[in-house]
Amino acid sequence: MAAALPRRSAGPAASGPWSLSRRLLLLLLLLHSGYKENTSTPVCGKPWWSGDLDVIRHWPWEVSLRLENEHVCGGALIDLDWVVTAAHCIQGTKEYSVILGTNKLKPADSLRVTMIPVKDIVMHPKFWGRTFIMGDVALLQLHRPVALSKYVQPICLPEPSYNLKVGTQCWVTGWGQAKQRFSVNSTLTPELQEAEVFIMDNKRCDQIYRKKSFIPHIVPLVLGDMICATNYGENLCSGDSGGPLACEVEGRWILAGVLSWEKACAKAENPGVYARITKYSKWIKQQMNNGPLSCLQTSTWLLLLFWLLQPQMGP
Repeated sequence: MAAALPRRSAGPAASGPWSLSRRLLLLLLLLHSGYKENTSTPVCGKPWWSGDLDVIRHWPWEVSLRLENEHVCGGALIDLDWVVTAAHCIQGTKEYSVILGTNKLKPADSLRVTMIPVKDIVMHPKFWGRTFIMGDVALLQLHRPVALSKYVQPICLPEPSYNLKVGTQCWVTGWGQAKQRFSVNSTLTPELQEAEVFIMDNKRCDQIYRKKSFIPHIVPLVLGDMICATNYGENLCSGDSGGPLACEVEGRWILAGVLSWEKACAKAENPGVYARITKYSKWIKQQMNNGPLSCLQTSTWLLLLFWLLQPQMGP
């Protein structure tokens, strides 16, 4: 008769104190690794506006990026503690903060206004250049979540597959001048400006800038990760970099782009060029969800997991 194979115990001994300790350690390891389930995702892209369209609207996702309380660039709130702006707005390791909840460059209503320091800055790995810019996206993690109100609300991130058609109506906002002036002191406006714009074909946009460039024609200026928009006369200017290009799609407002660059602002022949957020939304969500573990974290995880899965020794 063939010898019976020994059976692995499935009784109480297999779930004794040592096995329980391993399970607890495995749970702690999961928590330490940065795993989290987002159960508090706020409603996005649903601003509160009065029915009177003649009243200046408040764009509740609009952010003023500050350095020593001076406006540097615009930005857009995309989650309770995350803001998107242009990477070229970030200068080194300086301490930035953001202001939300106001249309004013120098707000006086402290009850409505929220000012939060920036905890961490994540630059897109492909960011390059200061003139014709690639990978011009940066994520700002705030020190604490914002308190949502009708004046502070996030805008929606578009799905990577979403395609805005040429001619789609959108809006760009910022504190930059609406017209070029020669006075340095008149660069920024005290009130948030808004301009209606329309999505432009990238090839047409590239042709416009090509006429004014000495770069060889085989090198495109407007790349696939960019999107152009113009209203043929009212583009905003310096001070608007990083500001949102917002488009209403099926009742929700999405972040189509963040202002990256333009030449000779507020001229009909110079459309604004934005970082196309559909090209970055997957990366943005990865960073917001803690992204992949670092090499050191991964190695530690694998070693501990290997140890946890070893068969028990002893009697």
